[in-house]
Amino acid sequence: MTPAPSAPPDILTATAQGRLRTIIERLERLEEDKQAVMLDMKEVFAEAKGEGYDVKVLRKVLRIRKQDKAKRQEEEAILDLYLSALGEV
Repeated sequence: MTPAPSAPPDILTATAQGRLRTIIERLERLEEDKQAVMLDMKEVFAEAKGEGYDVKVLRKVLRIRKQDKAKRQEEEAILDLYLSALGEV
């Protein structure tokens, strides 16, 4: 028994087209929001740099603060171990 023929993959139903349009429009708005946030962050980093803060270190602090504390401590311990083994500490 052959399966019932389905719509060709290059044709979307009106409902699917509407849903696709909604998804794309939402993503476009989020991209605009993302660009605005990135511009705001760039301005804050420039302000911090102007006040003498090291932007590279600020970015690292942000990355570290996102991590789970226990996981971060474990990684730091392993890093210390490796550096010690290499005579760097």
